[in-house]
Amino acid sequence: MTARLLDPLDATVLPAPSLRRRMACFTYEGMILFGLGLIPGAVGALFVALTGQSHPLQSETALRVFAFVVYGVYFTYFWARRGQTLPMQTWHIRVVTLSGDRLSQPRALARYLVACLWFAPAALIATLNHWTRWDALAAVAIGVIAYALLALLHPQRQFWHDAICGTQLVDAKPQPRPKP
Repeated sequence: MTARLLDPLDATVLPAPSLRRRMACFTYEGMILFGLGLIPGAVGALFVALTGQSHPLQSETALRVFAFVVYGVYFTYFWARRGQTLPMQTWHIRVVTLSGDRLSQPRALARYLVACLWFAPAALIATLNHWTRWDALAAVAIGVIAYALLALLHPQRQFWHDAICGTQLVDAKPQPRPKP
């Protein structure tokens, strides 16, 4: 059972946050993810310290998969629990279903997986061309900007992964309290 965060009629009336606010939130989210990305390294260092053997996450692919899982747990937990990550709270953005309900865990996971697909083209091109990390990072950054601009083509200015998953980003600015 999902908890209602918004009146269903209000969810369709509330505008999507501006693209500028969403990209600022995205940048802040990147800082949080940088910190979370240290977890695989910490797990590996702890493993080496305790066992004296090389850790199983020495492979770059294993580290990426582990980080992908850590990021997935982070996003799906907060999206399903509160509809917001810390950066989304800071920028007053909330993710809800089209009817204004809180996301279920499966829907939050689907949103995470579909949202990750927009990194795939740039990452694939960089891998196939054996680009350096900086070239690959530049390609991913260009892809992110291009994908963000595609939101301007959506009738409600939503990201396309939200349209595919039946979710939407809504403005969650606190309402002023009426004076007694």
